[in-house]
Amino acid sequence: MLLNRRTMLTSIASTGIGTALFQRSVVGAMVAANDVNIESIQQAEWITGIELTDEERSEILSSVSRTGEAMDKLRQVELSYNTPMAVQFAPTVSTIQETTLDRTTRTRQSVVIELPETEEEIAFLPVHQLAWLIRAQKISSVELTQIYLRRLKKYGGMLRCVVTLTEELALRQAAKADSEISKGWYRGPLHGIPWGAKDLIAVEGYPTTWGLPQFEDRELEGTATVAARLEEAGAVLVAKLSLGAIAMGDKWFGGMTRSPWNPKIGSSGSSAGSASSVVAGLVGFALGSETLGSIISPSVRCGASALRPTFGRVSRDRCMPLCWSLDKIGPIARSMEDCALIFNAIHGRDGKDSTAGSYPFQWPSKQSLKKIKIGYAKRRNTADDDRKDLQILKSMGCELVELSLPRSLPFSAMFSIIDVEASTVFDSMIRANDMDGFNRWEQNFRAAQYVSAVDYVRVQRARSLLISQFNEAISGVDFIINMNDLVQTNFTGHPSVVMPIDYRQRNSIRTPTPVIVSGHLNDDERLLAFADAFQANISAHQEHPELDSWLEAFNSEQLDKPKASEIE
Repeated sequence: MLLNRRTMLTSIASTGIGTALFQRSVVGAMVAANDVNIESIQQAEWITGIELTDEERSEILSSVSRTGEAMDKLRQVELSYNTPMAVQFAPTVSTIQETTLDRTTRTRQSVVIELPETEEEIAFLPVHQLAWLIRAQKISSVELTQIYLRRLKKYGGMLRCVVTLTEELALRQAAKADSEISKGWYRGPLHGIPWGAKDLIAVEGYPTTWGLPQFEDRELEGTATVAARLEEAGAVLVAKLSLGAIAMGDKWFGGMTRSPWNPKIGSSGSSAGSASSVVAGLVGFALGSETLGSIISPSVRCGASALRPTFGRVSRDRCMPLCWSLDKIGPIARSMEDCALIFNAIHGRDGKDSTAGSYPFQWPSKQSLKKIKIGYAKRRNTADDDRKDLQILKSMGCELVELSLPRSLPFSAMFSIIDVEASTVFDSMIRANDMDGFNRWEQNFRAAQYVSAVDYVRVQRARSLLISQFNEAISGVDFIINMNDLVQTNFTGHPSVVMPIDYRQRNSIRTPTPVIVSGHLNDDERLLAFADAFQANISAHQEHPELDSWLEAFNSEQLDKPKASEIE
């Protein structure tokens, strides 16, 4: 009895037979035989150390044959990208949710400012100050939108951060905002504020590319919940922003998205365009997404203020799924208060993403920030007294608690969660060998086809253990700061914020230095309130890059020209 190669691979993985080594051994046997039979299974046994009887080999072949035929039929069923798994990840057993959400909010304090004299000064204002200017009708939404559209057209090509300008929609939404505000209908601090969407967020009538050349002109039906909620809040969508192909890195079919501080390097990813455009003053704020670093990493590189919320606080409806049990949507802006105002508009259950829950959130927060305990780890080459982050915490009256985070579990095995779930999303393209522009995903996706269901479930169980260990480790503190917890908090679902605290300078190039603070599950409000209080002690987030000299180099085709030392 013979099975074709693809059926056998799928079948043997689905049954969970043996180890990954056994499965790879079978693959090796198939390279020579092109088909699988009892003999090819037997040939793999000596490599794996698994010895089967003739009867067991026959049983395996019969079983995987039936499974393979069933899988072939299943592949004929069309599953759209937004069809989720029936099994959902939940980082907490808490069921305390709000039946309705009060999104009424205001800026933390009354801000009275004069309209800056130049467009550049206006463009770099944080949302909470732009909001005051618009509400006071010192500037109209149309005027502000036109400023950002001009900057997107001027600098967007150099930074490679723009996939699609939504100019017609933006001007229509801005005119509507001005009309409403002039009539006394003020929706809140985001009313009339131009923003940009990472281009895995669907907006009906415009392409949603996911950074892939195959989808360069593809329009999806419907608008993502987060985009719809921002429209309801009165925000103005000016652009769809770049992401590394399929949410990996900063390279997409338009090239490498650049850091506005140093356009010779990438902005990191995968929310590459979102972070770059915010810090470059091309949008008022942006939305990004994170599976394993895609909000935090580009915000670190570019010097943005950002929130990666607790898993399940924000709907991912009509946003590209990469890993259903890890994906999160969050705001990228120029201040922590801005992030709070944006989060208030987008969080909560929508009935479309079953992981999204409605938990209390209020801004300005009334939660106490007294007697705060902060977990931290000592640095090998830097004394505590020389660390700016710790000095600020001490000045705020915080108690510093030295602690360590769980690192005993094999995180490298947990990365397979992403590969397996993502390869399922893009299975049809993998099988059609249509993987042009997939960055490094191509190898990951192919390898993920050989991870057994047993191993996938085992990794998810280990993830539950990690959540328990992490909660125990931070149980005695309110927050942790700069503890290199990106991997842990993504797998456990805990929220994190990032902001620039300072800049390093080498020659004429400045590089942002970040602060990353993480909090307890569903404690996003208190985390944002603390981060806002911390940011009041620094000014790094108020600084912005000078782009014109870089633009001149770009226009003269010198920006990408290698140095003499780089030419062989």
